[in-house]
Amino acid sequence: MSRLTSLSFGLLLAAGSLVGAAPKPGPQPSKPPPTCRFALKTTQEQVLKATDDFIWDMLYWEGKFHQNSVAYNSLNGMTYDGTLLDWTTGEPTQLHTFSAASKEALAFMLYAQVIKGSKEAARFLSPDDLKAAPGIARSILSTKLQTYQNFNQTYPGFGGHLPWFTSDQQDIAPTYDWVNRVPGLDNGELLWAIYACIQALEKAPGSDKTSKELAAHWQLWLDYAAKTAPKVFYQGDGKVCAVVAIKDQSLPLDHPDQSYSCESPTSLLDDPYEGETLAYFLQLYTDLPAKEKDAIWTYKRSAGKLAKVEYSQGGVGPITVRKGFWFSSHEVWNQLELPYFDVDIVKRVFMNGERVRTCNSVVTNTPGLYASVNNSTDPATGEIQGYISPAGIPSISWQTDSYLDVVTPYGAFPVMMFDKAVGLAWWRNMVVAKKMQNKYGSTEGARIDGTGVSAIVTWDSKVLTVVSLLGGVTDLVRDKMKAENVYQDFLRITKTEYGRIFDGPLEGENVKLCLPKISIPDAELEDFTSCSA
Repeated sequence: MSRLTSLSFGLLLAAGSLVGAAPKPGPQPSKPPPTCRFALKTTQEQVLKATDDFIWDMLYWEGKFHQNSVAYNSLNGMTYDGTLLDWTTGEPTQLHTFSAASKEALAFMLYAQVIKGSKEAARFLSPDDLKAAPGIARSILSTKLQTYQNFNQTYPGFGGHLPWFTSDQQDIAPTYDWVNRVPGLDNGELLWAIYACIQALEKAPGSDKTSKELAAHWQLWLDYAAKTAPKVFYQGDGKVCAVVAIKDQSLPLDHPDQSYSCESPTSLLDDPYEGETLAYFLQLYTDLPAKEKDAIWTYKRSAGKLAKVEYSQGGVGPITVRKGFWFSSHEVWNQLELPYFDVDIVKRVFMNGERVRTCNSVVTNTPGLYASVNNSTDPATGEIQGYISPAGIPSISWQTDSYLDVVTPYGAFPVMMFDKAVGLAWWRNMVVAKKMQNKYGSTEGARIDGTGVSAIVTWDSKVLTVVSLLGGVTDLVRDKMKAENVYQDFLRITKTEYGRIFDGPLEGENVKLCLPKISIPDAELEDFTSCSA
């Protein structure tokens, strides 16, 4: 990347017209589409035996989220968080016209797989004409690039990085609570997703001049972000900010009145979870001095959050795992982006984590899997009753507080990275419950007693699962890392950090992934009328 870091982001070409209108869908495929409540027509055994067929039906309906104006604004290419659903009909009631870099990351990962040529990704994006999918993806990426450029010109203080933003107007703007603030974790996820998308554009089968030009423009954006990231997020002494306070978002980075600081002394990304995406980007693609890069990993070690712990419960275990924050599935997002699995000990540790994730639900008589998620809907008001962060496995986590009444289909996405069939069996076990499928695919979450659901659809709860089924973007990231001679550095650091902690035998590697044993009970809820059996 260093070949372009001296270029100003403000000088990027306006590439919004690089790709023309997306091709119109072709003729309908001969096979009729699956019904909205297709999961009810399958058994767990059928999912295990005919996994690919189940995935094909699942992607058809999950893709409705992207195809019906609730996932992104076609005028500017930017994501929406999602939408609330009417408790009775399942129709959209309140569009979440805000979004964040993390949702953008999921969009880029999805489009990268479409452009790479994945027929499964095409099924999600354009089920009626799979060949049209790459053109649709490129068109959105072209429109999105113009929006990113406009944002940086209006708010240069962000250095090209994104706060939580409103996306319902032509130009995006920080949400009211993210004025002069920017998150590190979300932007770390976004940087690597764009990185993968550039690789897909450059190397896709049949990649043409237009794709390569689009890749070059996004490379300019990424190089600019690499140039600004240390100024925005790095505070010295190995400290990377989780949330940055910006003195004035309308001033350029180098303005004498501009400044950046961690929002609080404890607002640091010193974790081995999603926040590590930014640490690796600072390490591999910025001009930080070598001693400062070393300091990042020294500081992370001093925080001690990369730790091992043994799980034992209900006759299962001991199983050696990486200690979680909450042990929410959300925490392993970085495994979808960076090639951690290329390091054998890391892959084995993470596999053990999925043994625990699935078997813990069996031994605790839980009909689903846990991840940080929106709480249930109040039927009287149609409003979500807050957000549940502490959803995981307290016995193997730093945080022992927990709220374990709600499970979510996307909690199965890490399992799918190791065994698609078992992961989908858990996904199916949750979506067969009442109201857990809607006209946009799976519903966000369900109470384990069957008395309520989270009547909302979002990028996190849907597309994390889809991206996992597609294999993440680690193959694209690996190839680009190798081409740019940073892959060995990534391996060296990963081996060093995990080797320090997991330096002996791992317990529990003979334990099989567990399958669901019980269902969410029928508590007399009624399916959405727009998606009923």
